[in-house]
Amino acid sequence: MPSMQFRSSHAVPELLAPAGGPEPFYAALAAGADAIYCGLGNDFNARRGAHNFDDDSFREACRVAHLAGARVYVTQNVVIKTEEMPRALSLLRRAWLLGADAFIIQDWGLMAEVLRRWPEVEVHVSTQANVHDARATAWCGRLGASRVTLSRELSLAEMARIAETGVELEAFGHGAICFCYSGVCMMSSLAGGRSANRGLCAQPCRLPYDLVDEEGRSVEAPGRGRPLCPKDFCSLDDVAALAEAGVGSLKVEGRMKSPDYVYAVISAYRAQMDDVAAGRTPTEAALAARRTRLKRTFNRDFTDAYLHGRSGDELMSYERSNNRGELVGEVASSRALASERRVRGGANGGRARLRTLSKAETRIRLQRPVGAGDLLEVRPQDDPSQFLTTYAEADAAAGETISCTTARPMPKGSLVRVIRSQEIMDESARAARPEAAPKRPVRVRVTARLGEPFSVGLSTLDGAFSAEATGFVVEAARTRAVGEQDLVEHVGRMGQSPFAPASFEVELDPGCGMGFSQVHKVRAEACRRLEAAILAAYDSRELSPAPDSIEVSNDLREVRDEAGVPRPGVVHEGFSPRAEPEVCAIVSDAASAEAALAAGATRVYATTDALEAGEWPERVLAATVPVLDEVCREADHERLDPYVRPGAPVAVGNVSELVLARERGARAELRTCIPVHNESALVALEAAGAEGAWLSPELTLDEVCDLARRTSVTLGLVVLGRPRAMTSEHCVLQATGSCCHDCARCPWRKRRVSLRDRDGSLLPVRTDVHGRSRIYAAHPLDATPQADVLVGAGVTRLAADATLLGPRETAAAVERVARAVAAAREGRKPAGRMQGATSGHLFSPIG
Repeated sequence: MPSMQFRSSHAVPELLAPAGGPEPFYAALAAGADAIYCGLGNDFNARRGAHNFDDDSFREACRVAHLAGARVYVTQNVVIKTEEMPRALSLLRRAWLLGADAFIIQDWGLMAEVLRRWPEVEVHVSTQANVHDARATAWCGRLGASRVTLSRELSLAEMARIAETGVELEAFGHGAICFCYSGVCMMSSLAGGRSANRGLCAQPCRLPYDLVDEEGRSVEAPGRGRPLCPKDFCSLDDVAALAEAGVGSLKVEGRMKSPDYVYAVISAYRAQMDDVAAGRTPTEAALAARRTRLKRTFNRDFTDAYLHGRSGDELMSYERSNNRGELVGEVASSRALASERRVRGGANGGRARLRTLSKAETRIRLQRPVGAGDLLEVRPQDDPSQFLTTYAEADAAAGETISCTTARPMPKGSLVRVIRSQEIMDESARAARPEAAPKRPVRVRVTARLGEPFSVGLSTLDGAFSAEATGFVVEAARTRAVGEQDLVEHVGRMGQSPFAPASFEVELDPGCGMGFSQVHKVRAEACRRLEAAILAAYDSRELSPAPDSIEVSNDLREVRDEAGVPRPGVVHEGFSPRAEPEVCAIVSDAASAEAALAAGATRVYATTDALEAGEWPERVLAATVPVLDEVCREADHERLDPYVRPGAPVAVGNVSELVLARERGARAELRTCIPVHNESALVALEAAGAEGAWLSPELTLDEVCDLARRTSVTLGLVVLGRPRAMTSEHCVLQATGSCCHDCARCPWRKRRVSLRDRDGSLLPVRTDVHGRSRIYAAHPLDATPQADVLVGAGVTRLAADATLLGPRETAAAVERVARAVAAAREGRKPAGRMQGATSGHLFSPIG
């Protein structure tokens, strides 16, 4: 690649590292992280499978990080249930008192509770909150959030526009990319019970799928068997541009990753950021070394396509979802060796078995160097599934041919990759402990005046902290006088302290004499006092009493009154009173809308794209509510904003659209992609302008009913149809290998294609004229048998989602919902569930 020219007028972003537990935490610190994000406990964070921290290990990690000059952020980036809110608040309070600097939060209810109770606590809006534009970012800032973590899909130009709001921005810098926009993915929970919104994503996007047409024929191009699997993100070459765009923090993904991964990635980015900060252009050798470090840790190959406004095939890792490592050579020859016979088993009275182990000598011609102990992957080109691993026995340079022992002979020409570097493993092992934390540079001032106390003053380079210690009275030398260099040497021996001298200022009278053991005592006391000064703000923290014993709902009564939000059962001016239950339908065209109204729907919902396509009769439009996208980027405003009209209903899919609805006096209904899982979120979003909400399909029946009893605004639930599982900026149809790059004229968009999973189930795929994809659940939902319970609890809008249906099927779906609503009104039990349909999560709660 060409040499890079770094010219940035902005300070480089904070380098934010992941830590799934103490070892990667200390590895990140040693590698040069400015801040580290992690989870405390395993209840309320998006990586509940990580090791995470307990109280003691977290307190110590915070202490070490703060002394080194780094910050610590705690992730509480999941949706919270109403009954969990006191525990979630208690955990946050505990983490704050233990030393956390900020909290990364997804749930709007938890965010509102924290900002209201403890305004001194720093809150960062998680990428899971699905913020894409300046309007939503500015609103988050007005709420009191200190930082907004932007969606990974945004370009540098979009970030620069959002940075104009003045709210600090965090951007994704390196690591695994979700296929779906974060925060609106329900594929994992719909396929099982493991919700991405609760930190238990099963990563179904990494699995193989067939893209099939209406006849069930596979239509994906060869080698594209993982159509939902993106490459990993890498912005190493974009650090200067991110700084220019005004990004304040660059996040590295990886709380489930090993310490060697964290160490390698953070050290590579630290070196790159230091060059950018200094205005240095790195040498080709330095750049190559950094790229090699990144390649020799886990990666699915790299892309920075999103940063440059692209989302095509260059984004995707179609052929494999596991570690690619770095390509270093190919097999030159391979031959079988004599097999060995070994006895296995037989311990503790078990049965011993004689096994034959085959071996082969495989010679590898290197294109890149390898190190002793490197783990190598050998993968045949004609049948990549038959790969195996081996080890490099010694260091070897590019151009050499090495010999390795493999389990069987491998075909000539098989590709060889380093998938784990022993050198990086060794480095990280040394770094993954508290004592390996970097020493914080300090300015040192030494004063030695005859007849006055000897003193050592220390201050951090940013001037935030300083301390001074005095000791013995300086006397005239009896033998050799002490020189300035003597003091620099002895005061500079900071030993086991967390500090290292960066500069010295020495005031020394001629002829002074002193014992160096006395000097060491004063220096040690100055270090101790500086430690105390740095930690004092954390040690003296206080927050109001733990909320475990507080009934959050009681507090919310006052919040409702102050915000003008009606209490449950009380109707306030400006809010529509509870109505009789009504039948609703979500449709994809005018003909289906007419069919739905004829079948008994009184309220129809259609996307802006559907409203723009074809002729819509006035009488149908009068009963139709515009549905705004779950994605609202700067470029989407022109087509979405006109549908937000004063006094008119609108279904908003993003907080940006909610903000606009409030400004224009529109009657906003929250779509399911703005998740409401607790009463606090209901109150916060009602105060922000929501007059109604469609509840998430991840809620249980009891949770739906509980929320319905806690609000006076209109609540709805989709009770029939296929829930949307994913929304992606990448078009799934590109897996066909025949993209025409003209979405409006794409022939595949007119087809009814689906993804077929390993079980043979079909997940319908629909793409829009903007190139975005939506994937729907493999099985339809039918909650109509629970209509009586829902209506009894106060859910007054029950909908059939007919997005995937034609007019005739739409009419049938609406009629089914209408019959269920009629039964509920009349006190009868609705009909049983349709064959082949599921009850979703009504009776199986997400984790």
